[in-house]
Amino acid sequence: MLNREHIFSEIEAHIQASAGERFAVLVLRVPGLREISLRFGYAQGEQAEDMAQTLIQHSLRPIDRVFRAGDDSFVVLLPAMLSYNHALLASTRLIQAFEQPLAGTASPWLVRPVMGIALFPEHGPSADRLCRRAGMALDEAQRRGELCVVYQPHDTQIEIFYDELREALDANRLQVFFQPIWNLQENRIAGAESLARWSSVNHGEVSPANFVPFSEQSDLISVLTRWSVNTTLRHVANLPRDQNLGFAINFSPRVLSRPGMVEQLIGALEIWGVPATSVIVEITETTLVNDLDLSVQVLRRLRDHGIRIAIDDFGTGYASIAYLRQFPATELKIDQSLVAAMHSEPHTGKLVRAIINMAHHMDLATTAEGIEDAATQAQLADMGCDYGQGFHLGRPQPAAEFIAQFIAAGTSR
Repeated sequence: MLNREHIFSEIEAHIQASAGERFAVLVLRVPGLREISLRFGYAQGEQAEDMAQTLIQHSLRPIDRVFRAGDDSFVVLLPAMLSYNHALLASTRLIQAFEQPLAGTASPWLVRPVMGIALFPEHGPSADRLCRRAGMALDEAQRRGELCVVYQPHDTQIEIFYDELREALDANRLQVFFQPIWNLQENRIAGAESLARWSSVNHGEVSPANFVPFSEQSDLISVLTRWSVNTTLRHVANLPRDQNLGFAINFSPRVLSRPGMVEQLIGALEIWGVPATSVIVEITETTLVNDLDLSVQVLRRLRDHGIRIAIDDFGTGYASIAYLRQFPATELKIDQSLVAAMHSEPHTGKLVRAIINMAHHMDLATTAEGIEDAATQAQLADMGCDYGQGFHLGRPQPAAEFIAQFIAAGTSR
């Protein structure tokens, strides 16, 4: 969070002056603001950010304070909140304010805010705690697809500290695990998906469902992705050269839009001596709708270097045939919720078969996620699905152990 010390000091000053009076901290993200900078230039982007901040301020009371917290993020201090409903009323005014496109940019740009709210003193006694819990509520809103969520203790089981995760990344305290991906038609391992694992001194094993969204909200996602890329490639570099395996690495939409991302990935491949064809960049469907033009430009550059592109969780989001027509993907990953429902819902099985057939007509490979038993594996293979992963085919394991089995196989020939 940019300007964190200034924001925290202002909130702490208000805590001291409020004498226990209830107030709210609202963390607000305006997706799309960074893309204005990247598409139309930084001058236009800064103008859009200024306009968004002015719009937020004018939508609230004169006593409310608005702080810039990042390229597309703001922290709002809402004094004298008598109840949850007063804080929700403020969020409603903000949502209504953004119903019209931002004027003054190169072209009118419609953005919609997403926000999380924490209340003093119920949700924390300090600026750090209030901002973190408002950020957790924002993550929950994004996960649910809602525009505003008030913090609830059960929403996030583990409260992550920014400095703790940053130190863990800097000190290389995370681990990479590989989950096998099988070629369903040839019944052999075809590669693996790279997954980050974190064993925290304070929390023990921390689920990626907790620390990955936190890293996105706190702007650590670039650091996490850079660590994941280099650690994955370091292990892949140990493979015998005759192994034709592909390794998938997840990329957040926020990382994808960062300047220099393509050069960093290509540079890492050169450093570790890994062929570009061995890497699959996995992105979610939401990347397609956040900024299609920018995503297409970036991913085409990756494709030009031989890197494969997979659309993750396909079938549950917003992707359409119109998007796929323009998108430089090489494969679709069919969401595990569809795979799990095939046995109990025959029409879902027909949908999965249709996705596989459509993908093949568009020269795209298909990977089914969440294969939990032999019957599902056989059914998908019969449908013509190219690849699969899931606990039945192999659980995530430390990357070194995964690589070791191929080294051992190579030396035993």
